[in-house]
Amino acid sequence: MKKDVIRLRNMVFHGYHGVWDAEQQIGQRFQVDLEIYGDISPAGQSDLLKDTIDLYEVHQVVESIVTGQKFKLIEALAEHIATTLIERFSVPELMVRVRKPNSPIRGISEGIEVEIVRSAEHV
Repeated sequence: MKKDVIRLRNMVFHGYHGVWDAEQQIGQRFQVDLEIYGDISPAGQSDLLKDTIDLYEVHQVVESIVTGQKFKLIEALAEHIATTLIERFSVPELMVRVRKPNSPIRGISEGIEVEIVRSAEHV
C-alpha cells in the first residue's frame, strides 16, 4: 500500500481537559495536528470527494471530541481522537498530535504536546 499523507495542521479549539479542576471548569486552547496515511491516488485520479476522506467532516469530528468531552490527560484525548477517526473513516493509519500551549506547569513556556501513531489493525 502506498503511504501518502493528508495533513490537517494546527486545528485550534477551546477544550476542558486537564488534571486540575480549574482546567476542566475554565478550559483553555488546544491545538491538534493530524496526519492520515494511506493511498490517496484514487482521489488524485478521479478528482472526486467520494474517493477520499472528507476533511471538513474529519475536522467536525475532532472539534466535537475536543470541545464536547473532558479528559484529564492529553494522552487520553489523543487516543480517543485516533480511535474515533480510524473507526469512522476506515483510516488505515494516522498520527495525532495534541498541544496544550498554555500548560499550567511553571517553567514550561511553550506548552506540552503528545504525539501518537495508531493503525486500524491495533484498534
